[in-house]
Amino acid sequence: MNQSTQTRELVFETDAAEGDVTSVFRALASQPRLRILRLLGDRLMNVTEIAEALGVPVSTANSHVNLLEEAGLLLTEHRPAARGSQKVCTRAFDNLRLYLPTAAPFEGKQIETSMPVGAYVDCRVTPSCGLASEEGIIGLFDDPGSFYEPNRVAAQLLWFHCGYVEYRFPQRLPSSALLQSVHLALELCSEAPLHHDDWPSDITVWINEVKIGTWTSPADFGGQRGRLTPGWWETHSSQYGLLKLWQVTETGSLVDGLRVSDVRVPDLRVGESEFVSVRIGVEADARHVGGVNVFGRAFGNYPQDIVLRLKYV
Repeated sequence: MNQSTQTRELVFETDAAEGDVTSVFRALASQPRLRILRLLGDRLMNVTEIAEALGVPVSTANSHVNLLEEAGLLLTEHRPAARGSQKVCTRAFDNLRLYLPTAAPFEGKQIETSMPVGAYVDCRVTPSCGLASEEGIIGLFDDPGSFYEPNRVAAQLLWFHCGYVEYRFPQRLPSSALLQSVHLALELCSEAPLHHDDWPSDITVWINEVKIGTWTSPADFGGQRGRLTPGWWETHSSQYGLLKLWQVTETGSLVDGLRVSDVRVPDLRVGESEFVSVRIGVEADARHVGGVNVFGRAFGNYPQDIVLRLKYV
């Protein structure tokens, strides 16, 4: 645990003691204690003043203050009062940063390719559908023909109700390489009219025409502007997605670490062609046909395109 006195920032490194992390997050897991930290953002207050602000007994406020103090989130000082002494409190930190542990480093090599959202080579989509660049709409709303516009390559967001888009990534594995795993990362979500907080959609990925697995997106996220979404795009429309990772290993396929199928690396036949085909879509007979939004590096919350990694030894 590191403390920066200039920025008043509490930083937990990946090797921080488990007890330190647990005590801080236990202290934060309380609405009254979060309110105390908010109250102390720009002032000193004694326990009686905190109790009055929260509308709770002094004894209750004192218990919350003690927990925050034990976790190192508050600084307190006893000062003289009209009768005895009073405990005066101030917030110790303005920011909290936690670095999560990372996986063990891969000992082999990898080839990474970033593919723009608009660089698909084939598609079959149904409305609602469309494409948008950083500057504006490409073609027309709800017109599948717009997916063949020459300037589709500038798309930073595309959406459709049912069907697929297909990309072809260059296959650059050395001739002697033994492929260990395939990773596909992209930001995406469901596609509802405007947006909808409860709109499940079964989104499927195929690699080299082999169905890898399906992830059910819970919603079409909107109402709150995506960090990268251009200002001209209306807030009530789709704003951002979730960053998802499909992975094919020597033992099976996973989405965000959860097994979704028995497809293994050899089933993909990577190396038999000069490209790796990646198809993203929603099947017409899926349980939840709720469409898909695919976000590029200039839309949504994550500054990346569609990323394919081939890990090999």
